[in-house]
Amino acid sequence: MKAPQANKIEKKLKIHGDTRIDNYFWLNERENPEVIKYLEEENTFADAMMKDTEKLQEDLFEEMKSRYKKDDESLPYFFNAYWYIVRYEAGKEHPIFCRKYKTLEDPEEIILDVNILAEGESFFEVGSVAVSPNNKMTSFSTDNLGRRIYTLNFKNLETGEILPDKIPNTTGKTVWAHDNEHIFYIRKDKSLRAFQVYRHRLGTDISEDILVFHEKDEAFDVNVFKTKSLEYIFIASSSSTSDEHWFIPSHNVSAEWKVIQERIEDLEYSVEHYEDQFYIITNADDAVNFKIVKTKIENCGIENWVDVIPHRKEVLLEGFEIFKDYLVLEEREKGLLQIKIIDEKNNTSHYLPFSDPTYTAYIGINLEFDTEVLRYGYTSLTQPGSTYEYNMKEGTTKLLKQQVVLGGKFSSENYISERIWADSRDGKTKVPISLVYHKDTKKSADTPLLLYGYGSYGHTVDASFSNVRLSILDRGFIYAIAHIRGGEYLGREWYEEGKMLEKKNTFFDFIDAAKHLIKENYTSSQHLYAMGGSAGGLLVGAVVNYEPSLFNGIIAQVPFVDVVTTMLDETIPLTTGEYEEWGNPNDKEYYEYMKSYSPYDNVEAKSYPNILITTGLHDSQVQYWEPAKWTAKLRELKTDNNILIFKTDMSSGHGGASGRFESLKEDALEYAFLLKLENKRE
Repeated sequence: MKAPQANKIEKKLKIHGDTRIDNYFWLNERENPEVIKYLEEENTFADAMMKDTEKLQEDLFEEMKSRYKKDDESLPYFFNAYWYIVRYEAGKEHPIFCRKYKTLEDPEEIILDVNILAEGESFFEVGSVAVSPNNKMTSFSTDNLGRRIYTLNFKNLETGEILPDKIPNTTGKTVWAHDNEHIFYIRKDKSLRAFQVYRHRLGTDISEDILVFHEKDEAFDVNVFKTKSLEYIFIASSSSTSDEHWFIPSHNVSAEWKVIQERIEDLEYSVEHYEDQFYIITNADDAVNFKIVKTKIENCGIENWVDVIPHRKEVLLEGFEIFKDYLVLEEREKGLLQIKIIDEKNNTSHYLPFSDPTYTAYIGINLEFDTEVLRYGYTSLTQPGSTYEYNMKEGTTKLLKQQVVLGGKFSSENYISERIWADSRDGKTKVPISLVYHKDTKKSADTPLLLYGYGSYGHTVDASFSNVRLSILDRGFIYAIAHIRGGEYLGREWYEEGKMLEKKNTFFDFIDAAKHLIKENYTSSQHLYAMGGSAGGLLVGAVVNYEPSLFNGIIAQVPFVDVVTTMLDETIPLTTGEYEEWGNPNDKEYYEYMKSYSPYDNVEAKSYPNILITTGLHDSQVQYWEPAKWTAKLRELKTDNNILIFKTDMSSGHGGASGRFESLKEDALEYAFLLKLENKRE
């Protein structure tokens, strides 16, 4: 079957005395029937190219699905007189939100059955569920398009009635005031930026809602939340490098909003409350890897901040949890997360012991202040996700729940994980790589290896378990994560060295990690594959322009590949708020730097590896036309006969298909693509 080729319609894009020719600019016309026709032609071609893997995809889907409990439920947590549980029923795609009064032996009360709400919808997602302080009402948010634009709804939990109050165009989050009548919510602007906080009173028309905060700076997004103590409601306005927090008492919605500390360039901070003080994690005073301070509520400006946990150059402070007698820290040292328990009564401290060479640990849901018990989570590349209860006084640990792996004889002992370090081309930097493989898999030039990366926004991809991933590990693949610059794996400076005018470090780290794996005989270029999504799609897109023969294939999920054009279009969601990540191309220096690595702008007439590209028509974060244009240009210019497949989900957005198992079909397609290239059809 002949591959589709989009029409070429020349568009000249001029700035800084430079002209770019974009022949596929027209593909951004979402309502144009010719655009939809092209996307559907690509889908038809993708199906034809993968037709010989239909049974394999079906087998993979059923295999992945079989590992999950069909009637699974979350670990219950207790809050405000109720135990809360989210569960799934066999044969149903969506969650059921439940609660039980006082004890787990009491009758179940269904707060929300999403399966009923989702009937007849091709896409349906509930963003959040929030119960009122008196336990009589709940708010819930819904999205039936996949663009993460949520409508707020309200339900009377005593009668089961859905209230007529409906609030469109929100982030989906609500915060209840103590009076049980008012909620605070966030609206989005035309570019889908969270920019306004409103107060709504139940039973009134939304035209009467009160605007309480309007963020006019397009680099900032707003959030609203309640402190763990439930005593204060906060509005946080944040950019990539600066924060500002305002607060009122939860019991007085008409109170004047007070600021903790007005925004200062490059000052980041977030806040929690305990007794008469606020505890703040911040980078103030050049605390690059952050520190914790405290301040009195009535006088809380930066000049009154007192160090509680000082800054440490070698340790990134990622989070904390306050208890009556304990302070618990999430720290990252040499890439690995640690949980530190500080006994403030006895002035002692200790760390929880973890033994895997690479893993993820995190503080769980801890809603009570006066307790000696800490809930925390742990997972590794070989250990399914687990939630533990740790007695901070006695030093004892109890397993509460571990992810169940069904559908076979899974044993962690059958898999091996490692962490190795690759030399970067600068001669002074070492790039960490986490790996996992089946114990029967031999490292050799013939061993297939899938290398995953992200490397943006300071987001760290930690080593965690995946049910789905077993399907390639059991078929002889090695799976690896390159912890490249642009994330925060090795601290805040690791992030700073992979953004703005140092963005290329991200791409070169990934390439150097791949070459190290080949050098150490884990694999070879003929069996090496790369995968990345969103900004990770930018990563793999840039990498194949730099080193097209390094990989046998790449998978680019919802890839951000048309960097310059997108960052010059302020009407596109996220653009202006991203200047602090990528730079502003209205500045010539940033324009030229972006243009030098933007995957779309650097497609050339040369051989490329096998490529699978995926997107969602309603994606609000990376618009569908970026991968569409990239595909069209690759089809026009590439000189090889390798596979190029472009698949658009016509009913979803950035997060892919909705439903518990439906998204596994996307995983099955990706793995079938890899196995097809390896000639493994079983």
